[in-house]
Amino acid sequence: MSITTLTGRTRLAGVVGWPVSHSRSPRLHNEWLRRYGIDGAYLPLPVAPGQLGTALRGLRAAGFAGVNVTIPHKQEAFALSDVLSPAARRCGAVNTLVFGPDGLLHGDNSDGQGFLDSLRAAGVDPAAGPALLLGAGGAARAIAASLQAEGVAVHLANRTRDRADALAASLTDGCNPVRVLDWASRDIALGEQSLLVNTTSLGMGDAALPCSLDHAAPGLVVTDIVYAPRVTPLLSLARAGGLVTVEGLGMLLHQARIGFAAWFGVDPAVDASLFDFVSADPVPGP
Repeated sequence: MSITTLTGRTRLAGVVGWPVSHSRSPRLHNEWLRRYGIDGAYLPLPVAPGQLGTALRGLRAAGFAGVNVTIPHKQEAFALSDVLSPAARRCGAVNTLVFGPDGLLHGDNSDGQGFLDSLRAAGVDPAAGPALLLGAGGAARAIAASLQAEGVAVHLANRTRDRADALAASLTDGCNPVRVLDWASRDIALGEQSLLVNTTSLGMGDAALPCSLDHAAPGLVVTDIVYAPRVTPLLSLARAGGLVTVEGLGMLLHQARIGFAAWFGVDPAVDASLFDFVSADPVPGP
């Protein structure tokens, strides 16, 4: 069955951001709706800064099942949520909202789980050994928190040491604290890591690569959350050196499953054809 027209029973969701025209989430979710024959639609919803609360009240009143939340609204969505998942609490940010039948706004953060699922789908055990994360933004926080919850020894390096220190301090876990490394020591540290995660934009355009892989342990797994292009310069370098790589597109696809299941009642599959379909989108960006 394939739904080609909308009806009076159409279930609605979308992505809220500013800007939002670059998002690939509508392409992804609407393809899942087509594949599963669901009477639903997923819309791009541009919401200016400072207007999130007003927009959410309107969307709830209009019968939406929920929304994804992207820049710059993730922290405000956290503050507006009535119920927060453990993942959202660890991250201090929300990227998935469900308008519950209980009248409450349920906030979740699926980025970390999406990252872990993308590794497992690629045959990589996230908890195989220590991990080094490059960067200290929101994505680094979600990924670090998810790895920390898996018992992984997480190391963090950022060009601005103060930001890395602040992030590590906020991820409090008495048994498994995040350790901050100086940016200058990141290359040498790769000799003792099982996983490298680049959450920066370094390596794109004319920017220098985020690190050298000259000291990488033979079994190092390299992943980059940038997914346009699918094979970034860092992943290309890693493959040339015989290292295992995991594309960043997998994180996008797997984190989206959580919201889709909550809004539309189906846990969708992530397969090779979906990778190809989403990456074929001519619109650049996340």
